[in-house]
Amino acid sequence: MRLNVDVITSFETPDVELTEKLLEEELKKSNRKIVVLDDDPTGVQTVHDVCVYTDWKKETLLNAFREEDRLFFILTNSRGMTTEETEKVHHEISEAVAEAADSEHKEYVIISRGDSTLRGHYPLETEILKKDYEKYTGKTVDGEILCPFFPEGGRFTINNVHYVRYGQSLISADETEFACDQTFGYKAKSLPDFVEEKTRGEYRAKDVVCITIEELRAMRIEEIEEKLLKVRDFKKIVVNAVSYEDLKIFCIALYRAINKGKHFMFRTAAAFVRVFGGIEEAPLLTGEKLKSPDAACGGLIVAGSHTEKTTKQLKKLKEIPDIEFLELDVSLIHDSEKFEQILDQCIAKEEAFLNEGKTVCCYTTRKLLTANSQDKEEHLRLSVKISEAVQNLVGMLKVKPAFIVAKGGITSSDIGVKALKVKKAEIMGQIQPGVPVWKLGKESTFPGVPYVIFPGNVGQEDTLKKAVEVLTGQRPDHESSNGGSEGKG
Repeated sequence: MRLNVDVITSFETPDVELTEKLLEEELKKSNRKIVVLDDDPTGVQTVHDVCVYTDWKKETLLNAFREEDRLFFILTNSRGMTTEETEKVHHEISEAVAEAADSEHKEYVIISRGDSTLRGHYPLETEILKKDYEKYTGKTVDGEILCPFFPEGGRFTINNVHYVRYGQSLISADETEFACDQTFGYKAKSLPDFVEEKTRGEYRAKDVVCITIEELRAMRIEEIEEKLLKVRDFKKIVVNAVSYEDLKIFCIALYRAINKGKHFMFRTAAAFVRVFGGIEEAPLLTGEKLKSPDAACGGLIVAGSHTEKTTKQLKKLKEIPDIEFLELDVSLIHDSEKFEQILDQCIAKEEAFLNEGKTVCCYTTRKLLTANSQDKEEHLRLSVKISEAVQNLVGMLKVKPAFIVAKGGITSSDIGVKALKVKKAEIMGQIQPGVPVWKLGKESTFPGVPYVIFPGNVGQEDTLKKAVEVLTGQRPDHESSNGGSEGKG
């Protein structure tokens, strides 16, 4: 199913000033801590000046609950885990969050931040979170809100169908490469059908409550609130949206329903987190803000993502002069001795180029490797094995790069947690729409170095190139901030 991109601007315009006023009133009434569980590091694509934690120890979460910020992120990286690992992690986090909240006498809500193209351990994660929340708080979760809208990545939900933007067309997500994912693929065209498919009929498409764009744009807030108040038995609620105004209007009704005693679980993309958390939009980061004061070497780009978009972006990146490109041949991964040799050679070349002040791009073979099995988790384990090799491209470096760009969700998580040893990072903002930057803490391998987390499925063909040009000072800052309406595909 395809639509022309013009449909995005075809809807009635809401009262923007009134929307801002009403949402601000509701945000002021709420003192709940928002805990965002991020299944890979890209979930901070829309926020700034908040913290992300890479563990869920008691002391870590106590500190997180004591912060003044309305929300914080916990990086689970569960999209790179097996079902068994995901279950274990979510039970651990549920218990740890409940204990920290109880110690600080704080109410809380949990958002399960998932991929805007619908990949991930759904409904497993939210089912565990719902049951554990009820166990630890004694409160009943009435419904689950699904909102994959993410305009920075070109994801829009219209008439209950989720679309991905490619140029001037919107293509339903089921017709994209993302729906063919070896581990998390799906066939459903509409989100209600997606719910029925993923829950294996436990929740029927006809029972899903849908919030339409027409309702939102007409600001029928009371009607939407009434819909939410009637939800029972963990029913699913789909939110249609093509702009942030749609989310703001929905969140007014949502906060009102919550204040009347309703409890919800959330499976959303990054856009919802920003609105529900009351985080204002910020301009794109400039080269001056991203400059590392003690940078003496070149920068490093590591690409592990195998999406078609990443491959095209790498091709475009090669237009920048003076970047050295190194290919890591992962087809040899089954020959441990040979693969270790080429990995060592790649790292040695990296260090040599970095010491010469050159920017280096290391990328995996563009042909996607698959396991010799129909077992979905075997495919996942192979991906993780490759990612572990990729993170060594950073973790084994003895040279401090001026900046680091990681391309791909699992790739960026492995590099951040394992190679860079990050425990807590501050989200500085975005270098391009939907492309966040972490400020690495003192405990990390390379303190102070800007770490750019570049999702594999975000941006136009030239978005990676633009980001690197900002980092290397080849793109004037005013040019870098003009891409807000791009980077959509």
